[in-house]
Amino acid sequence: MERISHFIAGKVVPGQSGRHGDVFNPATGERTHEVDFASNEEVDRAVDAARAAARPWAETSLAKRAEIMFRVRQILDAHRADIARAVTLQHGKVLSDAMGEVARGLENVDYACGIPNLLAGRYAERASTGVDVYSVRQPLGVVAGITPFNFPTMVPLWMCASAIACGNAFVLKPSEKDPLASMLIAELFAEAGVPDGVFNVVHGDKVAVDALLEHPDVQAVSFVGSTPIARYIYEEAAKRGKRVQALGGAKNHMVVLPDADVEMAADAAVSAAYGSAGERCMAVSVVVPVGRIAEPLVQAIAERLPKLRIGSGIDAESEMGPLVTGQHRDKVASYVDSARAQGAKVVVDGREHPLYGEDGFFLGASLIDNVTSEMDCYRDEIFGPVLSVVRTGTYDEAMALVNSSPWGNGAAIFTRDGGAARRFQEEVEAGMVGVNVPIPVPVGYFSFGGWKASLFGDTHIYGPESINFYTRAKVVTERWPDPATSTVDLGFPQNR
Repeated sequence: MERISHFIAGKVVPGQSGRHGDVFNPATGERTHEVDFASNEEVDRAVDAARAAARPWAETSLAKRAEIMFRVRQILDAHRADIARAVTLQHGKVLSDAMGEVARGLENVDYACGIPNLLAGRYAERASTGVDVYSVRQPLGVVAGITPFNFPTMVPLWMCASAIACGNAFVLKPSEKDPLASMLIAELFAEAGVPDGVFNVVHGDKVAVDALLEHPDVQAVSFVGSTPIARYIYEEAAKRGKRVQALGGAKNHMVVLPDADVEMAADAAVSAAYGSAGERCMAVSVVVPVGRIAEPLVQAIAERLPKLRIGSGIDAESEMGPLVTGQHRDKVASYVDSARAQGAKVVVDGREHPLYGEDGFFLGASLIDNVTSEMDCYRDEIFGPVLSVVRTGTYDEAMALVNSSPWGNGAAIFTRDGGAARRFQEEVEAGMVGVNVPIPVPVGYFSFGGWKASLFGDTHIYGPESINFYTRAKVVTERWPDPATSTVDLGFPQNR
């Protein structure tokens, strides 16, 4: 059985803890790899390597850091097909979707290549008589990222590109379900000239996570995952004085007004709900039709589902692959039963797909109508190919439903009315809003993050806010007076 080990100080380091996890090919159900789980001592070793590399890397000129980041971008681009295949092999998403994930990750490397401009401070000459004031941003030292299974390439690049470009050393703890892509990325960073110890990878479970949270040399932690774990990461890191951004779960709503184009809205709902088998934190999981559009919209969505091509991720014809594990597939499927038992109408049952129950962790697309906010399929983050429809009579009812959700990651509205769209984007309580765009993931030079239980901490991830997160500000006030003019002045400093 092929083993996946840690990457520390520029080389692959076999695990010593004696613990490991199984990694599967979701399309076949076959156990393909074993991944080493790090002990506290192994996490310490990775942090020690990062600490040793952090100061020299921070002292490397911005020009040199930018040059290396450009090489990182070039090498990742040359190997994007290899990275995508690693994602497909262990996550299960189809190859075209995996290629899209790599492309969106590269946007963040693109952004980090502009680090000389991004770290440029402000300078005020003669802020007071003979006094100049300027600001700089300096790296934190050792920072850590803890990433989820659903984007094993994109989310690590959300974190490490800016963190490393800012002059920090980075320790990544990827998901143990699909760790291969992170190892490939680490090796490609090294090939591009990132110094040994600046990018390290440790695999594992809660032991490794807690070791990073508790380590005194880890200055900041970035996390993307479920809400309960995000809350835990935030609380444990914050109480130790670390900077932390912890992005949690979501229940993204797509409001469809009566004037919307039914066919376009149905296309958008299917694309946003079932892409990557629904394993996206920005997936639309609830469609909220308003008034008379509900019946034709549900019918149009249902008509599209039998046409979805579900199969192995490496099959170029497939549009949707399996879920990541058999256990997760079974949990997702259970919500169809609970919805029916609680009074909803199961329009399409994904378990009726011929691949369900065969080799691999496949589940067809499910559509559930007449859902209410009290039902489990609405209250829980399902994270699978299950789309709920909550019918409302008015715009105000739809808005009240959306804003009463404990999550606030993303929300979308479909309409031809500019005034309604403007009102929606002003009133909706979500961090990312789409107008006739079902998955409003910001481009790399904006920042990604939600509201409410979708984000713990004040800082969103990647883009401009990542530069602030991975650095700390320093303001310098200086003057070069003639010593002969020096006097004692006990008054509070003021501008003159």
